[in-house]
Amino acid sequence: QVQLVESGGGLVQPGGSLRLSCAASGSIFSIYAMGWYRQAPGTERELVASITSGGRTYYADSVKGRFTISRDNAKNTVYLQMNSLKPEDTAVYYCNARPRVFSWGQGTQVTVSL
Repeated sequence: QVQLVESGGGLVQPGGSLRLSCAASGSIFSIYAMGWYRQAPGTERELVASITSGGRTYYADSVKGRFTISRDNAKNTVYLQMNSLKPEDTAVYYCNARPRVFSWGQGTQVTVSL
């Protein structure tokens, strides 16, 4: 059973940056495409970025050009570099496989506000 632990969230002003990390237990991490998802209050969880085992990336239109997803298979970790953050990026951010196959972790809160 793979467990996912997200970290790196926080409070940042508009235009600022954060780097999220997701550490996965288990040696099978490297075979999965991984994604970052987010859920704002009152909304459904949405996929914002994903990366295949070979490094091919996908971004939602709302974050394209501002967010960068990457992975380090040796460390069983996937990252999300978020630049030029906007208030509408405020949400709890989660990682999981794409499509989702693992239990959700606790997520990490990102708040973009003055």
